[in-house]
Amino acid sequence: MARTTDRSTTRLTRRLVQLYVGLALYGASSALLVRAGLGLEPWGVLHQGLAELTGISIGVVSIIVGAVVLLLWIPLRQRPGLGTVSNVFVVGLAMDGTLAVVGDLDALGVRIPVLALGIVLNGVATGLYIAARFGPGPRDGLMTGLHHITGRSIRLVRTAIEVAVVVTGFLLGGSLGAGTVLYALAIGPLAQLFLRLFALPEVSGPGGAVASGEPSTPAPAAGSGPVAAPTSGQAILPQ
Repeated sequence: MARTTDRSTTRLTRRLVQLYVGLALYGASSALLVRAGLGLEPWGVLHQGLAELTGISIGVVSIIVGAVVLLLWIPLRQRPGLGTVSNVFVVGLAMDGTLAVVGDLDALGVRIPVLALGIVLNGVATGLYIAARFGPGPRDGLMTGLHHITGRSIRLVRTAIEVAVVVTGFLLGGSLGAGTVLYALAIGPLAQLFLRLFALPEVSGPGGAVASGEPSTPAPAAGSGPVAAPTSGQAILPQ
């Protein structure tokens, strides 16, 4: 019994570490995309546009948008988890913190590698955060909630939301460019890779039953990317 309790405690500790390291890295990766200046991820375009409009830091804008999106969960009857609430604050704080450390970049020879690093780091962060299984991010819950309400596919709902977000952000002054396209093409395969790398092994209890402490949802099949329809409580992308 004591050994089982120790394993459960160790597992929970690892999940918490993965959650918060993943969220912090996600914020840092988004900041690197800002400094690269070659185009942001879809929600980043909106955050930057609102930051330009209001004069508020992009990290704080991210927190405000996350909180507003989370309120939209109420009519959609989505249930937040620890990861959901943490996502709202940690990503934005990590983003502003990284921007304070990493200054403006001018040379294209530096900005391109920073863009590539930001995208790869975003994939690492996505794998860490989702594999921790502490609930979906606010924007993911909006997507899955609309999927359940409308009956439309996850892919269609996600595409519609992100097109609306990108267009709105661009009109407000957000950065849309080659980096946005590269991110869209690369994040699925990268997230898939790191999801498998950081997946927690299942723990078998007496009689072979799974005693993992979270839903035993398998990783998405190869090639499906992190946009496959989730089960309840499973994240898609930690945006």
